[in-house]
Amino acid sequence: MVPRTISSAPQARRRGRPDTPVPQELKIQSNPLPNPPERSSRDVVLVTGFHPFGGESTNPSWDLCGLLPPTIDGMRVETVSVPCEFRRAIEVVAEAIERHRPSIILSLGLAGGRNRLGVERVAINVDDARIPDNAGARPIDEAIAAKGPPAYFATIPVKAVTRAIRAAGVPVEVSNSAGTYVCNHLMYGVLHFVAASGKAARAGFVHVPYAEEQVIDKREAPAMSLESMTRGVVAGIEAAVGHRSDIVSAEGNLD
Repeated sequence: MVPRTISSAPQARRRGRPDTPVPQELKIQSNPLPNPPERSSRDVVLVTGFHPFGGESTNPSWDLCGLLPPTIDGMRVETVSVPCEFRRAIEVVAEAIERHRPSIILSLGLAGGRNRLGVERVAINVDDARIPDNAGARPIDEAIAAKGPPAYFATIPVKAVTRAIRAAGVPVEVSNSAGTYVCNHLMYGVLHFVAASGKAARAGFVHVPYAEEQVIDKREAPAMSLESMTRGVVAGIEAAVGHRSDIVSAEGNLD
């Protein structure tokens, strides 16, 4: 567990901003849940992972969700499997946010070719798909939210999370690009949904490499064991729980 020596007073609950409506593509399409459970909104961490895509038979971002413990640092862990589809991915996670009322939302996604976990700093308001999603959609140079801001920064403590993952012995970096595919789409959509609806949750995104079994026929591709990924994610969640504000640490890149 990461020490909680660097922290600040809890932030006030956000208020919904009437001038920032949730665009139609980010709205929940289902009816509101009847009789939501009577419990605190501060005892749940929601972790999301994607379905396989791009010809892969598995996706470690979802596979590792099954290895997470039921509780982390006093937070009950809830997971949701997310379709690799533009728009629908946001709807599924928004529905899970309404159902579980988490205080922390950590979305996970696969970035094949990376050799370490990437804690994403920022999501941009652009869809630009190199390949179609699992529903065949391939938006090019399209806004995720037509009237949304150009970008959202993660609201989890990115550098504290990175430091904790590294301390757990897992390779990690702060990433300044979540891409322009469904991962970036989901990160932006979740942050926009939280901001526009006044939810108290903090949200972020972590990319994971290929799992070892995925690179048997990919000679040059780096990989990581699911166990290492899981250990890193657990350490990152502990840091997110323990830090209401981020630490000061150099994590910049020259490239």
